[in-house]
Amino acid sequence: MTQGSESVRFGKRTADTVLQRFEQWARDTPGAYALIAGPESLTYGQLDERADRLAHRLLASGLPPGGLVAVGTARQAELVVALLAALKAGGTYVVVDAETPLTGQRQLTAAEPFVLLTHLAHRAALDNGSGLKVIRLGTEADGIAGQRGEPAEHPEAPAPAPALSPAPAPGRSAALLFTGAAEPRAVPVSHGLLLAAHDSWAEVARLTPADRHLITAGTDVTAFAAGWTGALCSGGALVLPRRSPWKPEDIRAAVEDEHVTVLHTDPATALELLKGEEGPGTAYRSLRLLAVTGDRLYLDDQAALQVLLRPGARVLNVYGLAESAGIGTWFELPQLPRPLDDPEELSLLGTPFPGCGVEVRDGQIRLTPPGGGDAIPTGDLGLLREDGLLEFGGRLGDRVTLPGGRSVDPYPIESAIRGHEGIGSVIVNAVDSARGPRRLVAYVAPPVGGSSSRPAALLPDIEELREHLSGKVPREETPRTVIRLRALPRNRAGREDRAALPLPVLPATAPKRSAGGSSGKYGAATAGEPFPASCAGGCGGVLGFVAFILTNLFWPGSTDLTGVPQPWAFLFTVLYLFECAAFGLGVVFLFGGRARMRSRGRGRRITAAAHVAVSYLLLAWWPQDNLYRLAAKQDWPRQAALVYSFNIPLMIAGVVVAAYLVAKPADPFDFDEDDD
Repeated sequence: MTQGSESVRFGKRTADTVLQRFEQWARDTPGAYALIAGPESLTYGQLDERADRLAHRLLASGLPPGGLVAVGTARQAELVVALLAALKAGGTYVVVDAETPLTGQRQLTAAEPFVLLTHLAHRAALDNGSGLKVIRLGTEADGIAGQRGEPAEHPEAPAPAPALSPAPAPGRSAALLFTGAAEPRAVPVSHGLLLAAHDSWAEVARLTPADRHLITAGTDVTAFAAGWTGALCSGGALVLPRRSPWKPEDIRAAVEDEHVTVLHTDPATALELLKGEEGPGTAYRSLRLLAVTGDRLYLDDQAALQVLLRPGARVLNVYGLAESAGIGTWFELPQLPRPLDDPEELSLLGTPFPGCGVEVRDGQIRLTPPGGGDAIPTGDLGLLREDGLLEFGGRLGDRVTLPGGRSVDPYPIESAIRGHEGIGSVIVNAVDSARGPRRLVAYVAPPVGGSSSRPAALLPDIEELREHLSGKVPREETPRTVIRLRALPRNRAGREDRAALPLPVLPATAPKRSAGGSSGKYGAATAGEPFPASCAGGCGGVLGFVAFILTNLFWPGSTDLTGVPQPWAFLFTVLYLFECAAFGLGVVFLFGGRARMRSRGRGRRITAAAHVAVSYLLLAWWPQDNLYRLAAKQDWPRQAALVYSFNIPLMIAGVVVAAYLVAKPADPFDFDEDDD
């Protein structure tokens, strides 16, 4: 099955490039802001002038036509200048990660650029030992922007600079974009594709020169490395952080202070930014478009984001590849013909962007980039629904093989788990057990942003999860243990990072737990935190003393030792004290002992039975002894009731405790046979 989308705008301006689009805006509106970054803000005229100067330096360095220019700096205003300069000099640009030097070095090795543009602070960190030619940024024209103010109403346009290089052919590379794989792989993107992707996005997003764009992704991520064109090729402004990558609090301030209208971000960041607002329609009144990309966005989260924005604002779930310059399909709620059941288990990718095509072949999604070309296998699974919408179905790269050669796709399991109340995100991964073959492990986290009805420490344990999945997931595909996290790890693109997941901790070697309910930063799930020994002793003593005081209130005369000679009277008094102390400890154990017993890794049923048995063994002596002392020796009905109420259950409790103590501890990766 295939989908396609046509656009009346394609074919109108096929000879120009994104650079020429930017330069046209620089000539038409030189006083309008292009980059908004505090003191480093630049108008279109200033940005064009600085890019011209840097382009001349690139040509002076011997940059050949189409030569690859790597750009690595945390100063994003300078980075945009460098991208434009590379295009003006007739080269191809690639952005490397200057904030994570090891990643940046790998990217430089994969790309093999002709020259690196960077600041002195990043030069040593990005040096990969290849002897790469380096041009330092910021060595001239640092103060060109001056203090930021309002653009002049009638600015005097600077004289147009002579062309630095002839217009490149549409098929020549304009950029190298890195894929989201663990090892960097550079993908060439032509001038024609970069422009076609911009035109397609501009049509869906309805871009205008009044828009102010903010992109939260890292600069080496496709969302920024190709997405900057959305602002600078439509006459809008690009809002940038001043010195470092975006932080949530900085994004919030920038959106409100700079009146951002178009926000590009990933699902987790979107939820963190918007959830927790006072009520529907209260979040970021300036926003008219929220574009969410980088990872799966479930339908319930998309609906929640939509409600939080002002009426008329749009929330788009954008799906694309580096090979298609970041676009492919888009979905917003009005595309749904009717409400759907189980929105927390669905992620809809929608319909193709104008000029793009989508087909599902052998279950795998294939994208045709804007402007045409061969369909590109995405490595993602999907389904073309009867309503014409594309539904996400998981990733081939996430598929795991279990013992016996069984292949399992985690996504359907993850979606079913996410239907459990209180779980916001989940990853199911295969982990090699220390005592057996690999098993499935579920990593769960509460919803991102706002308040959850169940904090991380109270997310479901493996038994509760197994009960939830019963009938939804085959038994052999049900995870064998649960690890509860405060949040799932993510990479710079906002995608869930399976490689960064912690390994499960075996109970025998588990470190001391923190009060938050996890082992250090991460930990395997438990039903709750055990009482410390000091608390158990202190609370038990207090409760035992209370029981001793209340004895004569409940059973008057049961402790009357009148007529009992010494030393027997003293021994009976000590016995009463021990019975009351045991009762106090029993109460404490009843409410706080099960968590410690669960940590031994034995079966749920045998653990519950042993917990009740131990509690009963401690609790029963106080009432049993007092009732016996008040019972007449010839009152056979009462004697039989006492025996069957206390003596027989005490013996059963002892047998249960013995069975629990000799039971083999369960492998946390295995089901307990007692629970089947």
